[in-house]
Amino acid sequence: MDQTFTPLLTSTCWNDQWKEAQKRRRPPDNAAYWDKRAATFRTKDAPSSYTDQFLGFAAIEPGETVFDMGCGNGALALPLAAAGHHVMAADFSQGMLDDLKAKAEARGVSSLIEPLLLSWEDNWEAAGIEPNCVDVAVASRSVATADLEASLRKLSAVARRRACATLTTGASPHVDLAVFEALDLPVPRGFDYLYAYLVLSEMGYVPEVRLIRSYRTKSYQDEEDAAADLTAMVRKFAASPGADGMGAPLPESRIEDALARLRPWLAEQLVPNPRAGEDDGHGSVEGALQLRNPRVITWAFLSWDTACEPQRLW
Repeated sequence: MDQTFTPLLTSTCWNDQWKEAQKRRRPPDNAAYWDKRAATFRTKDAPSSYTDQFLGFAAIEPGETVFDMGCGNGALALPLAAAGHHVMAADFSQGMLDDLKAKAEARGVSSLIEPLLLSWEDNWEAAGIEPNCVDVAVASRSVATADLEASLRKLSAVARRRACATLTTGASPHVDLAVFEALDLPVPRGFDYLYAYLVLSEMGYVPEVRLIRSYRTKSYQDEEDAAADLTAMVRKFAASPGADGMGAPLPESRIEDALARLRPWLAEQLVPNPRAGEDDGHGSVEGALQLRNPRVITWAFLSWDTACEPQRLW
């Protein structure tokens, strides 16, 4: 009997696995999409359970400088600047950066935030982001790139002390698992954080992982509003590449069969919203109804020391 054993854990190129997985997913939203969304997008930077947990885990020390990749309209950059940190805030959406600048000026922290139009794929050094230019580099919910290793190397290179990133632990945060399960639809689970952990380990780092759990309770004006919103969600993800877990969308007939079960499910799950009519904290007013159970979103917070030369583990 052949006793040869090749451990897949240490013989697999996990970045290649990531690249293949990305080919079977719905393409990430581009800059034009986020430019359009910037006009109505609302990020609750503070107080925010997600932001508070992220910054607590990041443990950024007083006076340290920060590079925030994929900053959006300032969920992290604004509270960091308010705490006295100089922040280089980069995003590929000019619309998001314009919104960030307006918020920074309104809050009197514009002198501490340096907005940069930059993508993961751009030449960072050419844009002035040089190696070891900040103390800490962060990427909050923004690592959706074709080449994970290249992105993590870039993030690590700019940080003198520490780098941090959050990635999904399963399904997309835009998918309500309860709805998909009730409609008997498959939900592809990417487990992005596991790829990041393994790629960082291959690079020679020893990342630390913690979990950030946040809860979302979306309100609706009535049952029609809820049905329209959830139908759009189901169609967007069930009809996109990778919905079947193998790179293909689900058949239209299966989507229609599933949506036929949506309204009976909503009749049982919609309940009065105790905050109806109040400001929802995102620039809108709370609707009259909400789903019985809030949606739980779990992010993996990965951090790794960049001060020492990484040592390959295998």
